[in-house]
Amino acid sequence: MIGVVAAGGAIGAVARYGATLLWPTAAGAFPWTILAVNVVGCALMGVLMVLITELFSPHRLVRPFLGTGILGGFTTFSTYAVDIQQLVDARRAPLALAYLAGTLLAALAAVWGAGAATRELLAVLERKERAA
Repeated sequence: MIGVVAAGGAIGAVARYGATLLWPTAAGAFPWTILAVNVVGCALMGVLMVLITELFSPHRLVRPFLGTGILGGFTTFSTYAVDIQQLVDARRAPLALAYLAGTLLAALAAVWGAGAATRELLAVLERKERAA
């Protein structure tokens, strides 16, 4: 189990690192890349959880590999905390507060919205299948 989570975490962390190389954030600027990484990761977690709990029963290592490993390594709430501290240190407290609240709200909305959209898509596909 630990090896599966570690392998997934390595993949996710490398993907996040790649995103920060492609879209770097200047010191004192709003950390759009990490915000996007966290929101996308949470949306993917919403999709994953619906698929593995409501559509099929995967192998017991799929959830730790994909959820805890890849998506846990991809999302980064520790960097989010560091980014907030750096914004405060740069005397950009209002921006830091906006980032603090905005990331939390966007991440929660992403996981909920993606889960709901996945459920709806599955229902549409099921209705089409029954009609055929």
